Amino acid sequence: MDNITKIVNDFGESITRVDGDIPVNLPTKDGDRFLFISHDQSFLTHGLHKYPAKFFPELPRWLIKRYSQENDWILDPFAGSGTTNVEALLSKRNSVGIDVDPFSRFISKVKVTPLAETELKSAQKILLESILHYRPSLISDSDLPDFPYRDNWFNKEILWELTYLKKQIQSLDTDNAVKDFFKICLSSIIRSVSNADDNCTRTVIRKKLNKLVRPSDALNRFAKTVSVKMPKMVMFSQNYPSGITVDFPEDMDARNIKYETNYFDLAVTSPPYVNAVDYPRTHQLEMYWLGFAQDSLTALKKQNVGTESVSANDYKHQHKIGVPEADKVIANIFENDPRRAFIAFKYLDDMRKNLIEVYKILRNGGRYIIVVGNNRIRGQLFENWKYLMPIAEDIGFEIETYFGSEIIKHFIKVPRGERINTDWVLVLKKTRE
Repeated sequence: MDNITKIVNDFGESITRVDGDIPVNLPTKDGDRFLFISHDQSFLTHGLHKYPAKFFPELPRWLIKRYSQENDWILDPFAGSGTTNVEALLSKRNSVGIDVDPFSRFISKVKVTPLAETELKSAQKILLESILHYRPSLISDSDLPDFPYRDNWFNKEILWELTYLKKQIQSLDTDNAVKDFFKICLSSIIRSVSNADDNCTRTVIRKKLNKLVRPSDALNRFAKTVSVKMPKMVMFSQNYPSGITVDFPEDMDARNIKYETNYFDLAVTSPPYVNAVDYPRTHQLEMYWLGFAQDSLTALKKQNVGTESVSANDYKHQHKIGVPEADKVIANIFENDPRRAFIAFKYLDDMRKNLIEVYKILRNGGRYIIVVGNNRIRGQLFENWKYLMPIAEDIGFEIETYFGSEIIKHFIKVPRGERINTDWVLVLKKTRE
């Protein structure tokens, strides 16, 4: 295997490095450590839109091929931007992606929907011509979207340009799937032409950055983005296997999966970290422009596993999850910060609910593979993977194996003391009804 080498990290630990595609029969033992170097983060539709803490495609691709067969049904209960679903599709597996965030479901749906090259090119030509004919007088104040602090987030010229582009996409004489592709292209430039920091998961304006956004930036960036992303969508559509189903149900949650028992052959996911990424806040500008949010995002935030939106009544008292090692850490956090202690407890409690749901809908012998990161909360190392394993066993899963995946590029600005450099891959097997 030419793409596999043995290396030693800065701590003197032995690690197996794998460049690119991971061999299906790659040997793994409990506690092994791997460094997977991804070459495919922008492959086909994977790079259509930025999304924090994304799966790199090679990992779900490998796990899907290793633990399932063609035409099997694959589930990702924390779908995020749909990486697992794209890979399941390309591997000729049916799949379902569940996510409480409508913006997540929208991105994912666009990424798995094949489009005709002739329709795309025709629409692109119309949009590029409309950009050449742009004048501010083509937009009126009543066309502008209304959302909190709009005029802080965007310069006036950019507001008008984005509104014009959105109107042009909406007026295309084509079906909604083609329009949605161009809406995602538009969404993908919104942060870069706003006054917000491009590289922070929280949407914030940092005056020290002196970010410069010029008139025509939205028009120019959109034209360039379409020219880069269209060939990838065309190639994806040409590789689309017939007879494969992908679904993103709107009425489900990782803790409430409405499929019949024994429905899925495999589940693969990367759940959120505890109190890590506030996804609605990360994408709030895009959600405002695409119409997925109008004002407060609090209601959506509260639905997320790992949320920081909790009520004061929830953390008056210390909570226990029933895993001694976890409860000890939660107790230590509680001494300094009862709120964060409850957030940590709630995360594990929500993951327990998810494990119960996935156990029900997996066939006997099916596996649930969880790629999970650790956190440091108020100075305490919170080792999610160690706590999830006994919870899974209590539900009925067998721990088939577990191994580490070193993180080399996080795409997230995390304070140095909070950063943990290893994700853990847990392979859980359903061994009884």
